[in-house]
Formats: sequence, structure tokens, C-alpha cells
Amino acid sequence: MKNILFLCTGNSCRSQIAEGWGKKIWGQKYQFFSAGIKKHGINDRAVKVMKNHDVDISFHESNVVEELGDISFDIVFTVCSDAHETCPFLSVSKIIHVGFDDPPRLTKNLTDESEILKVYDRVCLEIKEFVENLEDYI
Repeated sequence: MKNILFLCTGNSCRSQIAEGWGKKIWGQKYQFFSAGIKKHGINDRAVKVMKNHDVDISFHESNVVEELGDISFDIVFTVCSDAHETCPFLSVSKIIHVGFDDPPRLTKNLTDESEILKVYDRVCLEIKEFVENLEDYI
């Protein structure tokens, strides 16, 4: 079984969403992990939009790569430009960048919770579409 890592800046939103979709869609075929360059904790709105799609990521932990131990990754997907530019040295066969918008950054000046969640949901569904087509990259 191949080990796949989704890497983001803080391992709070996009990488967590990708890990959740990976486990739901491909969990019988691949092992999924997520981590960040830094540790920001799990984003509550990411948990909420995933729950709306029947994917529970509330039990996930925010990790940095070093906390994942000696796992040998077959492929690493960087899901934000910061993680791509500052990707730690990982001995993997493939590192592929697939950037997604950052919901917290896009919504920082919004106050209407329903509008905020629309942004999170849009990115969530974009990540889902990518994960559904994951085997195009493997």
C-alpha cells in the first residue's frame, strides 16, 4: 500500500481536507497522511464543511512532518505555495505541487458566517475533485 502525504503550511485546513477525502475515497487502496511546515491546529470551519459532506476529520491532529516518524512516503502533494517553496527534505519518489486557495486568508475580512462557509465549501469540493482523480498523478 502506497503512503501519500498532503503537505501544507499549518496542517489546519487544506491538507486536512485532502487527507479526509483521501481516506474516504481511496482508503482501501492507499494510506493517507497530512502535515504542515508549522502546526496551527485543526480549523473548525474545515471540520464543519467536511462534516456537511459526511467526512469526519474532527479527530485529526495537526502535525509537522517530523512528528509522523519514519514513514516512507511514495508521493507528497504540496497543497499550498508556501509548503511547496519551503518543503522539508523528504526522500520520496515524487513531490507534486497542486495549490488550492487558502480559505482562512480569503475570508479574513468577511463577517457573514454563511459567506465564509461558502468559500470553505468551494475549496473543499475542489480538493475532493483533485483527490477523486489522484491516480492520474500516481
